[in-house]
Amino acid sequence: MLNNILKNGKILAVALDHGLTIGPVNGLFDMNKIVVDVQENGATAIIIHKGISKILNSTPKIQKIIHLSASTNLSVFPDDKAIVGTVENAIKLGADAVSVHVNIGSLHDHNMLKDLGRIVDECNEKLPLLAMMYPRGEKISNEYDPKVIAHVARIGAELGADIIKTLYTGNSETFKEVVNGCPVPVVIAGGPNSNSDEDILNMVNGAMKAGAAGVSIGRKIFQHPNPGKITKAISSIIFENKSVDDAMEILK
Repeated sequence: MLNNILKNGKILAVALDHGLTIGPVNGLFDMNKIVVDVQENGATAIIIHKGISKILNSTPKIQKIIHLSASTNLSVFPDDKAIVGTVENAIKLGADAVSVHVNIGSLHDHNMLKDLGRIVDECNEKLPLLAMMYPRGEKISNEYDPKVIAHVARIGAELGADIIKTLYTGNSETFKEVVNGCPVPVVIAGGPNSNSDEDILNMVNGAMKAGAAGVSIGRKIFQHPNPGKITKAISSIIFENKSVDDAMEILK
């Protein structure tokens, strides 16, 4: 079932679910255009909410992951995710997988854990589940602490997620601890704001060297001056084992 969202064990997912969380920001006005841009340049999946799935002009040629979690930055509790969809409806919308977001360390993380466990059971060999497992909230002092990230990733695997999305620790050696401690494939999120394309590509390269299965990146792709080119550059590292220097040539 995991092969539904992994291409030879790897994945380049573009997260396009931010419109719910932070609003219609630059890069997310024309959803049809961004989907075409990334699918034509090496992305293997997109992550979207059910409403966006309904308004796309055509069915994406790449894997469609329907995100079942939601919160907004307008909320009093922005780190607390609510379940806003079902596996059954995702299947009706043609999803290849679903995703759920859990912030460990937030005030109400026990509710999110309960929701993750329930959605895992709903999936039950119908669809694979990607769990976005982040150390985030009142209890977390350093969200990039490798031991904390390793623990958070393991929580998702323990509850039955098929693939884990979490934060990159900052270097390949410490991220290897995260990968080694997680019995299912791990992918990295986009991470903190980067000052350059080279920073982004070095992060991707470091994660892959540590044994990651790929990436699930949002703003660093859809808000890039050329989403297609940065997608292609990232894809070359993940699927072709290109060096950062070779990937940078794609951006010239």
